Amino acid sequence: MTAPRKETLADGVEIWLGDCRDALPLIGRVDAVVTDPPYGIADIWSKGSEKHGWGKSNSQMGLRNGWDESIPSQETFDLLFSASKTQIIWGGNYFHLPPSRCWLVWNKPERGFSLAEAELAWTSIDAVVRVIDAARSETGREHPTQKPLSVMAFSVSKTKGLVCDPFMGSGTTGVACVNLGRSFIGIERELKYFDIARRRITEALSRPRLPFDEPVKPKQESLL
Repeated sequence: MTAPRKETLADGVEIWLGDCRDALPLIGRVDAVVTDPPYGIADIWSKGSEKHGWGKSNSQMGLRNGWDESIPSQETFDLLFSASKTQIIWGGNYFHLPPSRCWLVWNKPERGFSLAEAELAWTSIDAVVRVIDAARSETGREHPTQKPLSVMAFSVSKTKGLVCDPFMGSGTTGVACVNLGRSFIGIERELKYFDIARRRITEALSRPRLPFDEPVKPKQESLL
C-alpha cells in the first residue's frame, strides 16, 4: 500500500492523499474531527424517478455504491476518538457509537421524497440538540453524497481549534474551515476526490475570508 502523501495548501491548511488509518498516526492529535463517512447503505440505495430530480444521483449510482458498501470498522472509529478531543460524525445513526446528548440535525425542506427528510450527526459534545435547515443538494455538486457547504460550516462552528476530516471527499469541510478562518487537515484516499478537494479548497483560499486562527501544530501522542 502506498504511504500517505501530504500537501500544504496554506499556513494551517493541509491535505493528505491516503487512507485515514495510515495518515492519522502520522498527523498526531487534533482538536476536532468533523466528518461524513460512508453510511454503508449501498444495498438499499436504488434509482428514482428522473422527474423528481434523480438524474445526477442515478448517473452516479455505480460510483457511489462502489465505496458505500460498508461502514468504517470499529477500529477506525476508535482511532478517530484517540486522535481528537471532539468528534462530529454525520450519519451517526448508522454506526455503533456511544449515547450522546448533542445531535446535529440537517432538516431538508422536501417532504415525501424517497430519500431521508433529515440527516443526523452524532457528536461527543455535552450540549443540546441543534438543527440547521438546508436544501437537499447544491448546484455543482461533485461528489455523490456531498453535503451543502452551510451544513459543514454549521458543524465546524460547533468546534474549536484545528479540524480534521478523515473522509474528506470533495473537500466541503475544508472549504468551510477556510471560510471561517479555521485550521484544517483533510484526508482522502481516492485520487479523483483528492484532486477535487484540492481545487475547491485552493479556490476558497483565493477569496476574501476571515483571518486564520494561529496555525495549530498537531501534538503527536500515543493512540493506544
